[in-house]
Amino acid sequence: MTLPVYVERCTTVEGRPLDDGAMDDAELVGRSRRGDVDVFARLVRLHQGVGHRVAYLIVRDEREAEDVVQEAFVKAHRALGGFREGASFRTWFLTIVGNEARNRARSAGRRAGLALRVAGDRRSEDAAPSSETVVLDSESKGELLAAVASLREHDRLVISYRYLLEMSEAETAAALDCPPGTVKSRLFRAMARLRDALTDGQERE
Repeated sequence: MTLPVYVERCTTVEGRPLDDGAMDDAELVGRSRRGDVDVFARLVRLHQGVGHRVAYLIVRDEREAEDVVQEAFVKAHRALGGFREGASFRTWFLTIVGNEARNRARSAGRRAGLALRVAGDRRSEDAAPSSETVVLDSESKGELLAAVASLREHDRLVISYRYLLEMSEAETAAALDCPPGTVKSRLFRAMARLRDALTDGQERE
């Protein structure tokens, strides 16, 4: 199942928000904090795509991921008064999405896993360091995603967020609810396990 068309319209192929007028996030947040509902709706349009993908990787259900994003925006709107000026709204919002998705996954008794069908059709050339690029580009898409899917949740999510959804380290940290500096070490270990999974798969063929 592919993501809804509205998600694709709200993001570029790399999952980055498209331009929605002349105002940047800081201006949109400022006006939203002053009660401009229409401006907050523009923030929703800008960030609902990546929010949906992050949520779907955790809850693995299309409709529930939509509910997660809706609830996250409600909570974000209520918490705008405490939003730190100069901070990244996108990163802050992904923290809320990640927390909401994990809470729902735990309450439902489900394990988060890789959503094999949410990866984009292509990655930007500089999305990953060269050593990771070698691994990510050395296998067919199906084999690669199957190998990632075989990893434990901890490893699946960090690889999926950082490379398949091409989120920055700060955004990945927000979605995982961990310090930004932790992302690199988690990725290093996860990529080592991915290499092992790919090798094991080749040996069984």
